[in-house]
Amino acid sequence: MANGNGTTNGANGVRQRKKTSEVVASGESTQIMNAIPTAYGQAMDKKLDEHQTYEFGGPVGVTAMMLGFPVLMYYLWICLWYYDGALVHPSSLSDVGPFLQRMWAHCVDGAYPTAFAWGTYLGLTAIELFFAWVMPGVEQHGLPVPSLGYKTLLYKCNALWSWYATLILAGVLHYTGIYRLPWIIENFGGIMTVAIVTSYTISATIDILARTMHYGGAPLRMSGVAVYDHFMGVSLNPRLGPIDLKMFAEVRVPWVLLFLISLSGVVKQYEDLGHVTYNMFHMLLATGLYINACAKGEQMIPQTWDMFHEKFGWMLIFWNMAGVPFTYCYPTIYMVRADPSTYAFPTWACVAMFVTLLTCYYIFDTSMAQKSAFKMQQQGEYKPRKAFPQLPWSVVENPTFIQTKHGNKLLTSGWWRYVRKPNYSADWIQALTWGLTAGFNTPITLWYPIFFLAVLTHRCGRDFEKCERKYGDDWDEYCKVVRWRFIPYVF
Repeated sequence: MANGNGTTNGANGVRQRKKTSEVVASGESTQIMNAIPTAYGQAMDKKLDEHQTYEFGGPVGVTAMMLGFPVLMYYLWICLWYYDGALVHPSSLSDVGPFLQRMWAHCVDGAYPTAFAWGTYLGLTAIELFFAWVMPGVEQHGLPVPSLGYKTLLYKCNALWSWYATLILAGVLHYTGIYRLPWIIENFGGIMTVAIVTSYTISATIDILARTMHYGGAPLRMSGVAVYDHFMGVSLNPRLGPIDLKMFAEVRVPWVLLFLISLSGVVKQYEDLGHVTYNMFHMLLATGLYINACAKGEQMIPQTWDMFHEKFGWMLIFWNMAGVPFTYCYPTIYMVRADPSTYAFPTWACVAMFVTLLTCYYIFDTSMAQKSAFKMQQQGEYKPRKAFPQLPWSVVENPTFIQTKHGNKLLTSGWWRYVRKPNYSADWIQALTWGLTAGFNTPITLWYPIFFLAVLTHRCGRDFEKCERKYGDDWDEYCKVVRWRFIPYVF
């Protein structure tokens, strides 16, 4: 840990910090220093913690998203469930009314929030909350938070044991007949409705508590426009006992439920057809790799943008609790309803999909690990774990970086020497393989890679804009060292 004298204690002993002026901003510096910003950096952080500009189209844009996303989710589900993925629409102007009536009838028929749907969604959430509270794990400090006077918050990271316990519990419930896995996919519409209602309820509750009781910290970066602040969030770190609700919502609900939807599709296909197609297996493997990566590397999540900067508002709550699990699974929904002959691939294509997925997963996993380990090393907080799988090159030895006037260090080693967002590039290609599993019969099954590309592009723009304001000339120097954003020598 860094002490008041500016030294850093590590496994190899005590290394004296260099002064900032002695560090050459060339991407070749290898000395890791304290994570607390300089006086200049603290002044910049104070400015960045004030509302400056509207994002996502401002109040009008966020209102459109809060009203439009649930409608879009119902529409795309109806197209997949009732029309084989066809993008249905009114046949004429006079058909608009009857069309809306048909859409409503489909929602009532297949998406009514039954007691079973409420029990499934809230039951899973309650189970995951219980696991998050009691399961063993590691404790990990996050990055110093400017709004808390650079205090570091402690996170209880036990997602791995919770993940394993969830798998065991799902298997026991299925094989005993208490809760059979195909029931999830068969009741998809109703469970989705419950997720949407729950996400709106929780976002409203968190908003009110944050404004009235400063739950999760004092209101931060407020614009003064209620609808916009509700979308972006009011407070930064709401907690329930030892559970950080933002990290819980990001890891425990969306990816666990998404995997269970994939598993439900696999079991249902096996029971209906007597075999499982590679395409359906690919979705199971892909979602399994993703939730396992989140679980085994949970101690690295406190160093991410979402934990450190994003407030816990409608954007994070709705998308994690409803959007991710009920839209990223569209290929599974299609494959459950369609004849395998409509989407089956030749053997060579299946092999290509498999190799591509594993290759990009490796880059995604190790690049995220490299950046997080680098940040944790700066705080003296890096704790190696042996959670499965441990991949080679997850930690960069003697990393190079650019020391900024702010006090932060910009990594220029490992995957991060080639592009500024290697994790984004690899993550998106993984997403593309998800979308391709259902073939090219409907654009709906490509929703995840299309939407994810827009999200990553927008998020990257936000990140780079913030870094430019935060680091100034040092960011320009970093961009000269790491020239490419996503693809080396291309873009």
